[in-house]
Amino acid sequence: MDKDYICEDWGEVSEWSQIKVTVKLPLLDEVVAVMNMISNYLQIEDYSDIDLKTCYGDLIDEKILNADKTIASVSVYLPADGGVSDTVTFLKDRFSALNIDAKLEISGLNEEDWANSWKAYYKPIRIGEKIVIVPAWEKYDAKEDDIIVRMDPGMAFGTGTHETTRLVIGLLEKYVKPDVSVLDVGCGSGILAICASKLGAGYCKAYDIDPVAVKVARENIKDSGLDNVSCDVSDLLKQVDTECAPYGVICANIVADIIIRMTPDVGRLMDENSVILASGIIVERSEDVINCFEQNGFSIAERVEENGWCALVVKKA
Repeated sequence: MDKDYICEDWGEVSEWSQIKVTVKLPLLDEVVAVMNMISNYLQIEDYSDIDLKTCYGDLIDEKILNADKTIASVSVYLPADGGVSDTVTFLKDRFSALNIDAKLEISGLNEEDWANSWKAYYKPIRIGEKIVIVPAWEKYDAKEDDIIVRMDPGMAFGTGTHETTRLVIGLLEKYVKPDVSVLDVGCGSGILAICASKLGAGYCKAYDIDPVAVKVARENIKDSGLDNVSCDVSDLLKQVDTECAPYGVICANIVADIIIRMTPDVGRLMDENSVILASGIIVERSEDVINCFEQNGFSIAERVEENGWCALVVKKA
């Protein structure tokens, strides 16, 4: 059933599709960052940490023992009719821009294998002091000051469980003031714009290069009952609404190379009080991003890290 890239004739398959990306091991973190633009719920196959000297080899599947330790795979699961072809095109474009040599495979899965069983692993998660991300099917007894954001990862690109998203949401709690304007570049599910709105932002403009992501974000925004958040297609800043500038807070939860590409152009959307919340940066690439910001007239106001990921608060120097 597996075919490289896009499979046009599915025949008799289940309702779910697996998109599997395989790369050389050193590229794993960058691929995970890109795949997190589609979903925070990823299956990662990385057998490089298996140490046969210390583990019980007879308890490990033979396929794992014999697996190629120089490569790793990342899989995402989507409804078969949920824009799989568009998503593959999006991934190919991102990997090409980042010069990542990746093998893409698509296969079908039985719905009971994925669509329902994985829900047991995703529970409400508190981020920062007030934000609580709650899966749509979960009951949650909110505390007095809780700000609830409900997401359905069956239809959304991400629900806030990944470190990069958590870092930005924590910073949003600090930097979103009443009626501030917010711009979210590479919005995925729209979760950051939704959180900013619930924190009191005046209006939020969200953009993504992927039309599938924009469609999903619009559904999440509608389901959240928010009338001050909008989402449209844009290649980074090219189609961003400049009439709403300057934006008080600009979110860019993408990857290091794309943030670097955006940096020379972002200043026109800011004033002296604006901040950029840049995330999706693996720690090893953080100095590259910082140097780029500083070379383009910005200064780093704050830096936070979690599990090998870095987020920056950036202001005009």
